[in-house]
Amino acid sequence: MENIKKTIQDIVIKFLSDPLKNTLMPGSSEPAFDTPLIGFCRGDDLIFSQIKDHIGSFYWTPLHIFKKTFPDMEISPENLIVISWILPQTRLTKEENRKSVKYPGKRWSLVRHYGEIVNENLRKHVVSELKLLQIPAAAPQLSPFWHREDSKKFGYASTWSERHAAFACGLGTFGLSDGLITPAGKAVRVGSVIAKAEIEPVKRPYIDHHAYCLFFNSGKCGKCILRCPAKAISEKGHNKVKCKDYIRNITSEYIKNNQLGFKVNSCGLCQTKVPCESGIPVQSYHRQV
Repeated sequence: MENIKKTIQDIVIKFLSDPLKNTLMPGSSEPAFDTPLIGFCRGDDLIFSQIKDHIGSFYWTPLHIFKKTFPDMEISPENLIVISWILPQTRLTKEENRKSVKYPGKRWSLVRHYGEIVNENLRKHVVSELKLLQIPAAAPQLSPFWHREDSKKFGYASTWSERHAAFACGLGTFGLSDGLITPAGKAVRVGSVIAKAEIEPVKRPYIDHHAYCLFFNSGKCGKCILRCPAKAISEKGHNKVKCKDYIRNITSEYIKNNQLGFKVNSCGLCQTKVPCESGIPVQSYHRQV
């Protein structure tokens, strides 16, 4: 059981250690991401049904998407694992974005576009490498069945959330801005794959889904509120409509005209120049349950 975890960790780390694969943009020698964090949980973890109840009936459990991908395979949820990884933004990307007040830094925009291609290729690579080991696997985010939905409670949503998968795998909790606060901070991107394999149940190092957020634990932060140029974050939380409108109508146009020559839905100001940018600001909540 531990061998499969080590094997998967090695697959992810080796991929991202290749400068031709982990690159800020084509032809660049600068990496898109720093050293990854990798977590696991079982497909029968009750957290997935809780997330489904929370977000909406359309949300997939690991078993649901695995059966859609492999309809002829006999499978039980306890025979599945969810693999999640955190891809931290580099020091240079964070430093550049920290200086921004209205639009994202150029590196942040590059990572949003080309870095996500790195992430997509990593998902495909993990699935392919596991297949060579005769381990069936699927990347929910790349599934033709994946689609966006509207949650009655939360508005914009989808059938699978990389951040919620990471939360289930013990890699982080949510902040006031809805960003995932991880041991590498909030300035990250996230990916996941589901595989037919077995591991021991894991213990998440938190109970509360806001455990790592200073605001929810002390009420004395809210730095992301000040960082948001769209005024989409308040003490009540994250306004997804305002956020989306600003990114689609303001920053994407800026990126096209002033940075990359094409539109990219990028911002990330609330992920930098905040206490949770590069780590967990509430260390007292980082504990085993």
